[in-house]
Amino acid sequence: MPETPNLDRIASPADLKGLDIAQLRVVADELRAETIDAVSVTGGHLGAGLGVVELTVALHAVFDTPDDVLIWDVGHQCYPHKILTGRRDRIRTLRQGGGLSGFTKRSESEYDPFGAAHASTSISAALGFSVASDLKGEDRHVVAVIGDGSMSAGMAYEAMNNAGALDKNLIVILNDNDMSIAPPVGAMSHYFARLVSSKGYRSLRKIGKGLAKVIGVEEAARRAEEYMRGMAVGGTMFEEMGFRYVGPIDGHDMAQLVAVLRNVRDGQEGPVLIHAVTHKGHGYAPAEAAADKYHGVAKFNVVTGEQAKSKPAAPSYTGVFADALIREAESDRSIVAITAAMPGGTGLDKFAQRFPDRCFDVGIAEQHAVTFAAGLAAAGMRPFAALYSTFLQRAYDSVVHDVAIQKLPVRFAIDRAGLVGADGSTHAGSFDLGYLGMLPGMVIMAAADEAELVRMVKTATLIDDGPSAFRYPRGEGTGVEIPANPEPLEIGKGRILREGSAVAILSLGTRLEESLKAADQLAAHGLSATVADARFAKPLDEELVLRLAREHEVLITIEEGARGGFGAFVLHLLADKGVLDRGLKIRTMTLPDVFQEHDSPVKQYDEARLNARHITATVLDALGRAEEAAKALA
Repeated sequence: MPETPNLDRIASPADLKGLDIAQLRVVADELRAETIDAVSVTGGHLGAGLGVVELTVALHAVFDTPDDVLIWDVGHQCYPHKILTGRRDRIRTLRQGGGLSGFTKRSESEYDPFGAAHASTSISAALGFSVASDLKGEDRHVVAVIGDGSMSAGMAYEAMNNAGALDKNLIVILNDNDMSIAPPVGAMSHYFARLVSSKGYRSLRKIGKGLAKVIGVEEAARRAEEYMRGMAVGGTMFEEMGFRYVGPIDGHDMAQLVAVLRNVRDGQEGPVLIHAVTHKGHGYAPAEAAADKYHGVAKFNVVTGEQAKSKPAAPSYTGVFADALIREAESDRSIVAITAAMPGGTGLDKFAQRFPDRCFDVGIAEQHAVTFAAGLAAAGMRPFAALYSTFLQRAYDSVVHDVAIQKLPVRFAIDRAGLVGADGSTHAGSFDLGYLGMLPGMVIMAAADEAELVRMVKTATLIDDGPSAFRYPRGEGTGVEIPANPEPLEIGKGRILREGSAVAILSLGTRLEESLKAADQLAAHGLSATVADARFAKPLDEELVLRLAREHEVLITIEEGARGGFGAFVLHLLADKGVLDRGLKIRTMTLPDVFQEHDSPVKQYDEARLNARHITATVLDALGRAEEAAKALA
């Protein structure tokens, strides 16, 4: 009897071919242990990946990847997939600078045919691959694995509706890992899933359909089969969208998975949905016992599961926002809060505990979240839509059409503004200043520290004549004292923190601290610097900007956003006022015009050239002092 293969013998998915079920189970067990050990070193997403270990092994054993296309939705469950597809030797570089991405990434491997880090894109992309294969005359299978959380987004159903109408060969696996649509109940459910995916059933189905057509009861027969299967397994909805429904099956039963996947592979006729029930954190006791199933973790002790989270020196911006909103809501019953599947990430879990009837998690449905908030505003409430900057992008049409055009007072609390470290380019909040700033009537604030954020929450509460937004970064604040009774800001007015004569540094957001450091460095070069906090990207404090331009030889703007944002707004103002014709040396410092790779936040901002030494060098270079600028950067 041959020795049972183990993970060390799996260099690529091809090495899984020919293994029996017992051998595949051994591989899965070792793959789970390797995933746990790797993430204990790097931190990252764990629970979802542990839930799809058996599914990952079965998929690569049954299908011929990368010739067959395998697309993972969101991608945070793809660590086991990466280990099996030739990246095991680099798996402990996950989310580190120069290392593997925490999500699927086309440039990283031929086994990642489509990059993903936002939810609900897999079925649309997979349908694109399926149609392309037909047009190019290729014979390959296309599989999309989508979690039930991602199935709360309308995009998934739009894609399924289109796929059903096109009747293309497409396999969608619903990884049902939380609230099961129809849990597998005993042997009968398993038997039925294997039956409806089998060759015998398909042949009988064809004969039955032909007979029904001949005797004129085709529609009645179709409905009888559909509702019989719907009552047995809960698949009627998917059948109505044109998908053959198979399931539910136990996503941790290797024999079941392999049998069903082989049946579907060998007899596919149009789109098929396989409903697999899994458990996040499966096989690792600390994850199974945790409320979040270790969805996202810091580095941890494998034996105990204890995470190595350092005690923060200052409260997080997210926590400060949540506390401030709760204080405002205690005295204003019209305040309501909305988030899109991120109550913990946005701090609204704390708000929900205090005001459960005034907090709404709409699922992964940002477009709905924004229009829902617009409806609340139109009905006289004061809604705060708390969303990550990168996720708000998904709802841009709703921001324009449903909020801005109607001048509705929806307040956007924009978390994760700026760079986000290990999550990389897919989660960076780079573009909100530009895409919101172009909208008429939008008020946009950016907090320089925790105290300013609290005042901006207060200010937004009082803006009732149109939409507003305030942005703040991921991570800890600066440690400043937070006012117990914050005063609202005057709309469109900034502040000067340090007066100088030669150079003006106009900061928007949390680069203010680096701006003050740069002013100290410039003093060593004999240059006196004014440092101002714009507070508002829109409306601009025109009086302040024009004064800085008039009274200084050099004006620097700095922001944690892409080109086309705050600096561009300042340039428009100065051009309109004719100030640029007077020889002012102005430089705009923004995030670079690239999608920055994942790394530590410190290294990312250094790469973006937005730290104090870069501000100093920019000023010196503007003044023609190139040698001093080079030394400042050394």
